[in-house]
Amino acid sequence: MTVILERPYEFVPPVRTPWWPTAIQAFRLIDWHLRRRESVLEYELRNEERFAESLAAGHGILLAPNHCRYADPIALGWLARRVRTHLYAMASWHLFNSSAFESFALRRMGGFSIYREGNDRQSLEMAIEILATAERPLVLFPEGTTNRTNDVLKPLLEGVSFVARMAAKKRARESDSQVVMHPIGMKYLCLKDPRPWVHQQLIGLEKSLYFEPAHHASGPLEMLARLRRIAEGFLSLKEVEHIGASAAGDLATRRDRLMIELLHQCELKYELAATADEGVRDRVRKIRSAIAARHFGLATDQQDLKAARRDAEKADLAQFLLSFPDQYMDPDQLTETQVIETVQRIQEMIYGKAQDTMPLKVVIQVDEAIPVPTQKKGRGEKTLRGQGDPLLCQLEQRLRTMLESLARESPLFAGG
Repeated sequence: MTVILERPYEFVPPVRTPWWPTAIQAFRLIDWHLRRRESVLEYELRNEERFAESLAAGHGILLAPNHCRYADPIALGWLARRVRTHLYAMASWHLFNSSAFESFALRRMGGFSIYREGNDRQSLEMAIEILATAERPLVLFPEGTTNRTNDVLKPLLEGVSFVARMAAKKRARESDSQVVMHPIGMKYLCLKDPRPWVHQQLIGLEKSLYFEPAHHASGPLEMLARLRRIAEGFLSLKEVEHIGASAAGDLATRRDRLMIELLHQCELKYELAATADEGVRDRVRKIRSAIAARHFGLATDQQDLKAARRDAEKADLAQFLLSFPDQYMDPDQLTETQVIETVQRIQEMIYGKAQDTMPLKVVIQVDEAIPVPTQKKGRGEKTLRGQGDPLLCQLEQRLRTMLESLARESPLFAGG
């Protein structure tokens, strides 16, 4: 589902009464949802006492987890249950528009919307207020979007440190306690041998790409070769669709070439200029903002709307290609969960959603609290994006360290 909707943004607030999350926890509805919709059957909490200590101290608490699966915000309900609290969470606006039931449930679990393609003052002010008053702990995913790469941390968004620091300033004026940030590492592990599942999913993908299904190639190395072939086949189709011909070179080079071409096509059409320090995600965000403006302003007929939708799909594809890290293509280092993530990313692009997943267990690890300062930097410090914000750098280092350690808990897919 694209994040660009064909109507103006409207802020969606949370339902702030504690009755609803109390009932959701009492009836174990998050357990039911995660088991039925995400196949997350078990969980393990680590160092949750650190979170409990911050609660007992009365601090405003920001939880900053990595974000690799749609299950992440719901799974944090297990952590909240253990320390006997409820949470608020900022979520992309498009999630409140997928269905009436999901919007109903999200709001009652403490979710409120953020418009990622523009400035959303209402959402930011609510996040700052929640932290400054310590009404409940607030969940902000510093990567911004889910990426289905559990072992790789994407660049963090500056909005997380901005919200935390503004709240810290406000709380310092009104209270003796402070705002703290807890980095949270989330890691999903297979509960059984994933190879039979992977074999069946590869057969389905092969059929979708009109390949002859390799029914008998079910060894680990054979399946990895099939997965690479599927990735190359999918990439070739997209190259033909968007640049007119399949390109030569290795997968990583072709991925980057297509990604840049998609961005360039959209930027040229919408008269956008990419600066040297802008990453792919920043460029995608600018393109989506321009497309949204055309939806609400310049588009006067269905022809214009169809063209805008095609441009939105190009931006979505560019961001999708960014989620294929190089290390996920090395058969000697590929873990069980990395293979599952790669299969499901391709399924999402071909089918619109991932197919039934493996039974999973999630590990939720709480790091030590980071006191949030009220000032960003001292005189003479760097101001480059991500480099000049000590809070953001500290958060990134903590998350990266946890993910590197957690990644080693998943066995290699091909053994060894």
